[in-house]
Amino acid sequence: MPDAKVPIASSRRAIRDPSVRWARGSCSCRSTTSSTSTWPCWGLRHETAGRVSRTDGRRADDLRPLELVPDFLEQPHGSVLFAQGKTKLLCTASIQDGVPRWLYGKGRGWLTAEYSLLPASTGDRTEREASRGRQGGRTVEIQRLIGRSIRSVTDFVALGERTLWVDCDVLQADGGTRCAAISGAYVAARRALDRFGLSKALTGSIAAVSVGIVEGEALLDLDYSEDSQAEVDMNVVMTGDGALVEVQATAERTPFSRARLDELLELAAVGIEELATTQEEAVAAARV
Repeated sequence: MPDAKVPIASSRRAIRDPSVRWARGSCSCRSTTSSTSTWPCWGLRHETAGRVSRTDGRRADDLRPLELVPDFLEQPHGSVLFAQGKTKLLCTASIQDGVPRWLYGKGRGWLTAEYSLLPASTGDRTEREASRGRQGGRTVEIQRLIGRSIRSVTDFVALGERTLWVDCDVLQADGGTRCAAISGAYVAARRALDRFGLSKALTGSIAAVSVGIVEGEALLDLDYSEDSQAEVDMNVVMTGDGALVEVQATAERTPFSRARLDELLELAAVGIEELATTQEEAVAAARV
């Protein structure tokens, strides 16, 4: 196994001039990640000040620091220890021969995702769902979201009659666990498929990030303290080239306008680009 247990860190990556902020308006610039980037600025203008003081000192358009440790475990076919700020998850992927009964003989594979919170991951210990004998509605919802997201970039014909199992376990929760699970699950799945020579079964990358409105300001990658007081909370799943896969948006207190929805989507796209870059760096390091 390649020695990939060196963390890939991304702490406030400079994907644009650090002195600027984002606001609605018009702009002809392009993302400055590279000279060949195809990510547009989405009609934003730049502004120098933010109103909300974030507890960790981030700007409104900053992700929490990222740290990815690919191939963290030896037994799974693919794994990653995924940390986004204080939120930490262990994501694994396993490939098994065979498919669900309804896919027998069709020459196609399948992907299934599972998600769980460790009992002490939220501070106060919560009972394991296995002890209660059934999964809660939140768990089922998140598992389906993870599965839908990874399936959107999976070529099941290229996978063949195999099932890719993705397991996401939250070690410590500080907001954004479902989004971090999607971003981590992709890395684990990519490593598992690479190991079996099935890289073509993934048609692209995928990541997810939360955005929201707190005290009237749009913020990227909310932690728990921000999420708990957000006027609007939104989770965005996008491919690495900027296509939308899923958007979950809720007005927690008051309705919000279409313009604010667009503003949040634009902000999420900035975070997804950084996540996609960090994912690729983690996979590349695991291959060394």
